[in-house]
Amino acid sequence: MEHRTQGVEKCVIITGLSGAGKSTALNILEDQGYYAIDNIPPALLPQLLELLKNHRAAVRSGVAAVVDTRGEALLQDLVLAVSALRLQGKDVMVLFLDASDDSLIRRFNITRRLHPMAMDVSIGEGILRERSQLTPVRESADVVLDTTELSISQLRQSVIREVCEYPGTSTVVITSFGFKYGVPQDCEMLFDVRFLSNPHYIPTLKEKTGMDAAVQEYLFSFAESREFLSRTEDFLRFYVPRYLFAAKPRLHICIGCTGGRHRSVAIAQRLYDSISSLAPVVTIRHRDLETPGGN
Repeated sequence: MEHRTQGVEKCVIITGLSGAGKSTALNILEDQGYYAIDNIPPALLPQLLELLKNHRAAVRSGVAAVVDTRGEALLQDLVLAVSALRLQGKDVMVLFLDASDDSLIRRFNITRRLHPMAMDVSIGEGILRERSQLTPVRESADVVLDTTELSISQLRQSVIREVCEYPGTSTVVITSFGFKYGVPQDCEMLFDVRFLSNPHYIPTLKEKTGMDAAVQEYLFSFAESREFLSRTEDFLRFYVPRYLFAAKPRLHICIGCTGGRHRSVAIAQRLYDSISSLAPVVTIRHRDLETPGGN
């Protein structure tokens, strides 16, 4: 009977032919938040997960490991390790990377690397040896990816699609700020809302902020404010999931007005409420909210 355990719950085991992209796949999963380890003997996988039971990234996202399964002993070790982990209730996936002989020969010739099984024979013969040894692993793998025709970008999309239900640690950060204090240095998408009517010049609103209902009521009483918000929400609902899937696991959206206390705060807050379901983690901060004299 299976039982769930605390600690690391997900393990992606990456194996396959030399030159097929195992290290690249590992880097892709590391970018998604997985704890990544390269070239570990399969027999050590259960011990590795036990050692990482209190590691924040490993527990949150999982462990991705490239393992060497060439040879009968290592193949048997993999079978035993996967069985042991699944009996512990772990979510284990074996990802096998494959490619055509011609593409593998071309990759080794371009990089001038030695094929690990072609020390005394040609690269082509080494590939045939390795392919023969790894046939049982390929046949039992949960996912087989043929990288023959894939660019790095396409490989990334394929790995994420096959391994991640959703890019695991995808994070959207929304920041309101005042231009008079500078644009956040790590800003990746900027919306300038200084064209909207400014509550700062309304005496009863000047000392309030965009978090106050009165300021929001004033700002969104204007048709241009409502239209801007609606169009921006529609754009982000279309753009954010695609950006996180195909580009990077983090997006920093910045909303700027003059002083960072009224318009940018109100818009940022509404956007946060609107798109908070588009990624596993969506956070908001109002950088200049408490800065005196902002408008």
